[in-house]
Amino acid sequence: MSVTPGKAVPSSLSVASFRGRIGRDARSGHYAVPRRYRLHLALSCRHCLRIAITHSLLGLEDTLPVTLLPAVPDGPDGGHSALRLMYEASAHRYAGPTAAPVLGDDWSGRIVSTHTPDILRDLDRRFGSGGPDRPVLHPCGAEREMEAIARLCERGIDDAVQRAGQPGADTAARDTALGTVFGALDALERRLAVRKHVLGEELTASDVQVWVTLVWLDTVHRQHLDAAAVHRITDHPHLWAYARRLAAHPAFGRHLDLGGIARRHHAHCQGLEAAGAAVQILDWATHARLRTPAEPG
Repeated sequence: MSVTPGKAVPSSLSVASFRGRIGRDARSGHYAVPRRYRLHLALSCRHCLRIAITHSLLGLEDTLPVTLLPAVPDGPDGGHSALRLMYEASAHRYAGPTAAPVLGDDWSGRIVSTHTPDILRDLDRRFGSGGPDRPVLHPCGAEREMEAIARLCERGIDDAVQRAGQPGADTAARDTALGTVFGALDALERRLAVRKHVLGEELTASDVQVWVTLVWLDTVHRQHLDAAAVHRITDHPHLWAYARRLAAHPAFGRHLDLGGIARRHHAHCQGLEAAGAAVQILDWATHARLRTPAEPG
């Protein structure tokens, strides 16, 4: 559901979705102007992490400021209290969670977008210099392949592994969900056996999504799987070598807040820790050479 300023938000709405877009010129209302917009991100959120990596890949540090939020949302509604005024300014009588990510307009104090795919595309298409060092994150003609990779990550791994780790799941449902996860990882393994990156030789937005998915698989979802399932997940040498390689890339690894991810997970998780919790797949801190982000006050 999109939220239009001036309209009340139903109290039953769990999370509002603001779907403004950045246009090409002043006629669009929200048009690309250096330092007009600001990203509000919590690096313990996988959607925010994707945006932070993309922001760095595009070299937007001086064009689009970033405000980091606490790893664990501090609002009574499960959102970030620092975003409350912006949400209230953007939707009359807003009473829902104040969630990140947020792309905000500093000129008006209102939200442009909370929708991760739109934010990622607007960062790529509306900002940046387009210089020789800037990657082409959404290559022309690759749309269908990128959509397929996104489904593989979201449905084949993220959704399926959560089903597999749910407390009380029966054996058949768990095995079916794990089979989906293994199939998705096998598909990525086959790709990376013959390619440097997911779509080919060049880094794209699909690599950002796959890498963040792998981070969450190891640091969060692994803790609710048994040791046999984790061992099967690790049996993808090309995939995990790729994850290690990207972790060393400065636009990727420096945004990893492993402590924040752990705190956020433990603050909200209601599942049971399983035997796989002890079987860490990658030493992310070593490969990423982490610069631990300062926790906002």
